[in-house]
Amino acid sequence: MAEPETINWASTAAAVWRRHRFGLRAIRRLDPVQWDSLKGIDRQRDALARNTERFLAGQPSNNALLWGSRGTGKSSLIKALLNRYKDQGLRMIEVDKDDLVTLPEIVDDLCDLPFRFVIFCDDLSFDVGESGYKALKSILEGSLELPPENVRVYATSNRRHLMPEFMSDNLQSQVKDGELHPAEAIEEQVSLADRFGLQLSFYPFPQDTYLQTVDSLFPDVRDRAKLHEEAVRFATAKGVRNGRTAQQFYRQFAGSFS
Repeated sequence: MAEPETINWASTAAAVWRRHRFGLRAIRRLDPVQWDSLKGIDRQRDALARNTERFLAGQPSNNALLWGSRGTGKSSLIKALLNRYKDQGLRMIEVDKDDLVTLPEIVDDLCDLPFRFVIFCDDLSFDVGESGYKALKSILEGSLELPPENVRVYATSNRRHLMPEFMSDNLQSQVKDGELHPAEAIEEQVSLADRFGLQLSFYPFPQDTYLQTVDSLFPDVRDRAKLHEEAVRFATAKGVRNGRTAQQFYRQFAGSFS
């Protein structure tokens, strides 16, 4: 097994947990996505910025869950957040869902460092029978020991409650004295997501927002009508309008319009 890498956090903005090393590896090539390049998600962007600025200032702040439709900018927003605030002491550690059981060990090594750390869990969800969420719960709210003040968890997911929801679970709910009492399975599903104090929802773009995103990627194109016509045709073929579709359209057609 490879020796774990010693991270110099003064010069390293982000690292990723590598299972085979049983340690962190510095990320040397950050995604360069910039804050102002993100279109159509102003509300979510502003809310996450406020929370992060409070965190960096040592004020009360929340763990954050960004959930919703695929390709709508959830992961890009987290990456842009690091690029915006890394010079203010923000550091980020990416941990895969399958490695969440190691979260307590990761966090133990961060408590006394003079930086503010976001644990980034991308595309997070759990299936029936998985137990990794239990370690995540303890980091979000602590157990006997409170979670460290210099660590927050920011996660993205296509699932609002992070766990699968079945019709059979709803059928087991009961009404007592006029009040709805959810089944235990539903309580378990919701309890994890509830630990994220900031929850931001993302939805497919309306066409005008999609075209604004396309315009930002083609700033020098003069024939906007032709550009928009091709962009709409491209999105229709894919069956979805979102930031990812706009990026894919750019990669396919960059240099094709005058």
